[in-house]
Amino acid sequence: MTDTATSPIRTDGGTEFESDTAVEALGDGRFRARISTAWWIVMGPNGGYVAAIVLRAAVAAVADPARRPLSATFHYLRPPAEGEVDLDVTVERSGRGVTNVSVRMSQGGKLIVLALVALGTRRDGTLEFDEVDSPTGSGLPARPDGSSIPHWSEIPARPVDPERDIPMRSRYDMRWGFGSVPFSGEPGSSADTGGWLRLKQSPPVDEVVLVAMADAWMPPIFSRVDHQLAVPTVDLTVHFRGRPADPPGPPSGPEGPDAAWCFVRFSSPVSRGGYLVEHGSVWDSTGRLLADVRQLAVVL
Repeated sequence: MTDTATSPIRTDGGTEFESDTAVEALGDGRFRARISTAWWIVMGPNGGYVAAIVLRAAVAAVADPARRPLSATFHYLRPPAEGEVDLDVTVERSGRGVTNVSVRMSQGGKLIVLALVALGTRRDGTLEFDEVDSPTGSGLPARPDGSSIPHWSEIPARPVDPERDIPMRSRYDMRWGFGSVPFSGEPGSSADTGGWLRLKQSPPVDEVVLVAMADAWMPPIFSRVDHQLAVPTVDLTVHFRGRPADPPGPPSGPEGPDAAWCFVRFSSPVSRGGYLVEHGSVWDSTGRLLADVRQLAVVL
């Protein structure tokens, strides 16, 4: 995918992800969407999937391909059920370079998600630098032992177990990069994990796909504990840094082009008082930083 300012975000499409995050315009900033159980986790839909619907509505309301999402914050008030949801988008302000919008998702008259999104135009010719630490020189983070992250094709895929895995698991290809086995309680393990990730039906990676990926990986706290627990999201913030640098092309094999794959890393350095904060980053296959992620979650 090119990183041009006019590359549009589709509001619907042919892949399962595009169809399940599609929004229908009703006029006056109102949209309708449908929550699908294909993206269910434990007791409801994945927060990243819900955020993708909200962001798609914000982009559709602004209707300017030159103004792409810069940041988005989502507050989750209650989990939606399967079925229709309503979205109300308000353009709070639109300046020369940045547009600020608020989005309210509701179902059955109850507010589900409250979001703020900033969209802006690309500002070429301004100060640019990239000092993200990459010990291996690839742009990607190193493993805890200092070694390089293997290419996704060098890591075997784990088959989906329909008896144990959540429904959303079958929508993504995941290749484990580092981190302790979930719930193993290995001595010295930390809440730090990462790996390669892509949607199995791979639309071009834009900001809507990135916001879904921002909450698609296993919570890193799972690598630190020896028992199962739940960590529902209170709020999620994503800062978008760009889109993949390598352009899409014909599939290089049965598993598709590199452009569909992203590397993700998530960590939770502190859990206190029944809450934890999760930090994360998303890179493209060339090591280019695409998004920074931060979320607050309840520990149950």
